[in-house]
Order: sequence, then structure tokens, then C-alpha cells
Amino acid sequence: MMQTPTRRTFALALAASGLLSACVVVPAGRQYGGRGPAPADDDEDGVVMVPPPPPQAEVIVAAPGPGWLWIAGYWAWMAGRHVWIGGRWEAHRPGYRWQPHGWQRRGRGWRPVPGRWERH
Repeated sequence: MMQTPTRRTFALALAASGLLSACVVVPAGRQYGGRGPAPADDDEDGVVMVPPPPPQAEVIVAAPGPGWLWIAGYWAWMAGRHVWIGGRWEAHRPGYRWQPHGWQRRGRGWRPVPGRWERH
């Protein structure tokens, strides 16, 4: 006779999948693109005519361990509108510093500048 899975089994499976899905590894010197901004569709040069809203307040949970850096959330341009991409913890990279995502004024519009690890 087959046994039915218990609530505990489901809870453990859910917790394990959540922990495993939070891991993001990006080679140094490259932008994080997993949830990053899509190319702006307002202009062939990537200029968005709508200014980004002010940053949203975020709840920063405890670091997964020593040596982790909080990467703050940012506004991305997707499907013709600004979309908030929440912050995350990322393992610190010795010899590098995090340059946060931002926006540069370009004529009458704005151009996204992806966050990245820079050698220092």
C-alpha cells in the first residue's frame, strides 16, 4: 500500500527549492542579467523618455553568511514601463567592488546603466 506524502514532506521540499533558487552566480566584470533590464523600446539607442521613479524601500533580511554583500534593488525598463527589481544578497568578490545599477540623463530621456562588479 502506498503512503501519502505528509505536510512535513511538502514543507521540506518547498523550503529546499526556495533555498536552491536563490543562488545567483555571475562571472566578474559582467552585468547581472537574470532579472535585469530588458532593452529599452523607446529608442534604438536605449533611451527611455520616462524618468525612473524614486527607489523603493526594501526589507533587507539577514545575510546568508559572512562575506555576502547586499545588492540594492533598482528600476528596470520592461515592456514599456518601469518595473522594480528587488535587491538580493550576493557573495563578495575579492578584488572587486559593486557598482550599483543607475540611470544616466541622455538628452530629453534616460538610459539604464546596469549594475556590475568592477576591479579596484
